[in-house]
This record gives sequence, structure tokens and C-alpha cells, in this order.
Amino acid sequence: MKKIILAIYSIYALLIFILLMFIAFPFIAMAPFFYIEGGNTVYIIAKVWGKIWYICIGLMHKNYFESIPDKNRQYIFVANHSSYMDIPALVRCMQQPYRVLGKYEMVKIPVFGFIYKCAVILVERSSAEKRAKSFQELKQALAKGLSIFIFPEGTFNETGKPLKNFYDGAFRIAIETQTPIQPIIFLDTIKRLPPGHLLQLTPGKSRAVFLKPIAVNNFTHASDIGALKKLVYQEMESALIQYSTQTRLLSS
Repeated sequence: MKKIILAIYSIYALLIFILLMFIAFPFIAMAPFFYIEGGNTVYIIAKVWGKIWYICIGLMHKNYFESIPDKNRQYIFVANHSSYMDIPALVRCMQQPYRVLGKYEMVKIPVFGFIYKCAVILVERSSAEKRAKSFQELKQALAKGLSIFIFPEGTFNETGKPLKNFYDGAFRIAIETQTPIQPIIFLDTIKRLPPGHLLQLTPGKSRAVFLKPIAVNNFTHASDIGALKKLVYQEMESALIQYSTQTRLLSS
């Protein structure tokens, strides 16, 4: 009976998502004509879309801060990745202009793929040439005064551990551009929708914790990528373990 109820709720949530997507579509379709401003417009529309969707399906999002990011400076935001619900949580938690690195495969989804392509910097990990182009676009976004958002695990973490191994990309860009890393941890997305279980979405909490930013001024060479990656990994892993067992979070 529980599985049937969850399936009905999941289908309801999907239908509401699709309805809101079609409402948002004409506004997003016009956004690319506004260049950088248009890109920001896409994220503003997506944020409103996400907020309405959360209300309609009984999801309650809240941000918590060990340190509040300075809206007037740029960061490389990184977060754990374990669920399709990480993307809505990402949209809900961000408070400043940014660009996301996203998987190319998502553009194949009808209608949503078009919206996705307007909103993210695409990466095809199977092609070294296209990966390099994507990272150049991320660096260009930073040069234009925008922050960037990368899931350093690349794909869903299904290892049973707090995190899976990180790719180098976010940390290479951080060192090359001397941009601080701002880690975020999503505490509930895997509970709301476990990977591989698309009909088991549940209502409830959606919490994002902004950890303290990590300066990179002591990391200046390509040989430092491993050390920076290890430092960020350890900080995020420790926080995930701490907050998953802690009943009271910091006030936001």
C-alpha cells in the first residue's frame, strides 16, 4: 500500500512539474536573446518555478549557514550529488548569479532539454576536447563576474559512503582563477528521492548547509590540485557525517 501511495504522489509531483514547465517555457525561450542578463533571467524563472513546485508537493526548503556567502564576490560552489532532487535544491538554495556545469545527456529530454540547455554550461565527459571547451566556458563565466556551480562527484553517489571520489575540474579552475571554493551539502535529497527509484518521491524537508568557504591562495600550481581536492572532500565528508546525526542545525 505504501508503494502505491508513493507512486501516486510521485506521478502527481511529476505532472505538476510538467505543468509548471510549460508555463515557464515561453519566458525561458525568450531569455537567450538577452545574453548574460538572459541567463540570469532563466535562473530567476527557474527559482520561482521551483518554489511553486515545492509548495504544491509539500517540500519545505531551508538554507543553513556556517558562513554566509558574500553576494558581491564570486565562488566555485560545490555540492554532494546523490539524487535528481539535487537540481531543484540547487535552484532553491542559491542567492547570487551563477552558472551550473551540467551533463549533456539531459538535453535529449523533450522541452525540458531546451530549458536545461539555456540554463547550464554543458559537458560531455566522453570527449576530452569538449570537456576542455566546457571548462573554458566556466572560466569565462567567472571572468564576467558570475559564480559557478559544479558537482565534483560528476554522477550520483551510490557507494553507500558520504561521498564518492571527486573529479579534478572544479579544483583546477579554482587554482587557475584563484576563486575560493564554497562547499554546500544537501542533507535530504537522497531521502526525498533515492537514485533509481523515480516513483518513491516523498514530501518533507529539503535542507542545504553552506559550509565555510575555502580560500585557494595557498594553492597556486597544478601540482596542488590533489591537495585542494582532498581538503574540500574532507570538509564535506565530515560535515555530512556530523549533520546527518545532529538533530539541531545552526540558525539561518
